[in-house]
Amino acid sequence: MFVGHYGVAFAVKTERNKIPLWVLFVAVQLLDFLWAPFVLLGIEKVRFVPGITATNALDLYYMPYTHSLIGALFWSAVAFAIYKIGWRNIASSSAALLVGFAVFSHWLLDLIVHRPDLPIYDDTLKVGFGLWNYRAIEFGLEIGILLFGAVLYLKRNGAIANPIVIFQRCQSRIFRCWPRSKSGHSKAEIKRFAYV
Repeated sequence: MFVGHYGVAFAVKTERNKIPLWVLFVAVQLLDFLWAPFVLLGIEKVRFVPGITATNALDLYYMPYTHSLIGALFWSAVAFAIYKIGWRNIASSSAALLVGFAVFSHWLLDLIVHRPDLPIYDDTLKVGFGLWNYRAIEFGLEIGILLFGAVLYLKRNGAIANPIVIFQRCQSRIFRCWPRSKSGHSKAEIKRFAYV
């Protein structure tokens, strides 16, 4: 999973929990943000094997610290604690719990798409449903999760109104404008009205 993780960040964000969206963006990608330096330092391992999946060539054969179930739970607890302490003046326990969930959601979504390379603990009992082997289905799921989260976020913030209400407002403005234009209002007045 790549951009689909951001759908969770959008879906979790509400005005009530007051979590900044950038915090949720970091939370849903925290495991990968940690994974990259761990690979560069040789702590975790990856190799390129063309054809290992239909979607990418990454053989993620050793990731016990960032992408194991136990590792994901650990980093979720760390994120919970950092958010709770760092935003203690405004953060509720439920908001900090949502940040922790956002971190853990990364592992849950990766479980769906990864081949069996996600260890439960250390480097053992590897799991993964392998949706990366079905490119079109994986792409559709990923974009669907992103769009669902984004639409939910926009609806909660009033950016998406009911299409019927939009139509009714536009219709009423057009009909209010039409008789005035017949009664001699200038085109400039009509244009100003249209911009309103």
